[in-house]
Amino acid sequence: MAGRTQEALYAEIDLELSWSEDELPQVKRTKHVHSLHPYLGKYVPQLVDVFLNRYFVPGDCIYDPFVGSGTTLVEANAFGALSIGCDISAFNCLLSRVKSARYSLGELELALRRALEKGRRQAPAAADEATPWLRSWFAPRALEELLAFRSAIVSLQPEHADVARVILSRAARSARLTTHFDLDFPRVPTTQPYYCHKHKRTCRPVDEAAKFLTRYSSDAIRRIREFSELRTERSVTVLHADSRTVELPTRPDGVITSPPYPGLIDYHEQHRYAYELLGLVDRSNEEIGAAASGRSRTALGAYVDAMSAVFANTRSQLAPGAWVLIVVNDSQNLYPEILENAQLTLEDRVTRHVNRRTGRRAGEFFEDILVCRGQ
Repeated sequence: MAGRTQEALYAEIDLELSWSEDELPQVKRTKHVHSLHPYLGKYVPQLVDVFLNRYFVPGDCIYDPFVGSGTTLVEANAFGALSIGCDISAFNCLLSRVKSARYSLGELELALRRALEKGRRQAPAAADEATPWLRSWFAPRALEELLAFRSAIVSLQPEHADVARVILSRAARSARLTTHFDLDFPRVPTTQPYYCHKHKRTCRPVDEAAKFLTRYSSDAIRRIREFSELRTERSVTVLHADSRTVELPTRPDGVITSPPYPGLIDYHEQHRYAYELLGLVDRSNEEIGAAASGRSRTALGAYVDAMSAVFANTRSQLAPGAWVLIVVNDSQNLYPEILENAQLTLEDRVTRHVNRRTGRRAGEFFEDILVCRGQ
């Protein structure tokens, strides 16, 4: 599509699925719980909204075999649909559960406030409570404050403790020894002052975490409260499992998903701080299309095999005639083979412009929505 005019490009895309920065600013893309915790590789909730209204009705059951940060589950619930999500990442499952759950808001706020206060009052935790990775990536004071909060939330009710664990993870992300402009992919700890490309001045590495715990606790309460006004009574189920082999508890009426792209993101490593702090089960060796695997011919072949298995297993458990909507940037043209292997029929292929920006941020990036049904 390179070299073509904007007019020619937009004549072939679905404008209901493509928005400019002015039409869909970040504050709308990250409404309520969708920004409860940073997450790379998620699609915008407005995209899911369009799919729900085009292909489904309230009361349907929607399945996402790559639930990620839970975008599909949250929007499906607000739409009035039941939903099931599956993911190999324990952190993704934790985040999805927290974002989609129902809470007694007063009790949740009180529990988080008490945990913050208890954490502040606790004696500093011994360094041997932390893993070597944590000791290398956090200043001593920051690590003490994170460990104190972790200890303070142990006695909370499970649903409150889960929210607190997401807050702890978000605070840890911000409190790492890294530059302000490289929170997504820091390679090594930063322990000395540095020139900050974000703030255009010399900055120092963060040496505390308490301010982030306080800030993100308030933000979490606010976001959960906002979503509570939209949340329905429809059930939400999150499965920590391999979507190639998982057995679903009920037969879904359709699928809305955005699978990982080959060789792009390591989803466990993205939240390494959470795995280290929370003691989550690490199943990174089972990730499909992990960045560490690269994009060699062998890696792409393994990706095709794994995705074929996911969608074959998914198709076998769907209701007859169910829609399967897959959002992909299939630059390697792998999905024709994947769909054939999974016995899914491609009904339509809709092009979407991911973000129609202008000026210095202009850039042509397109995705396809594969609209499929089982054979």
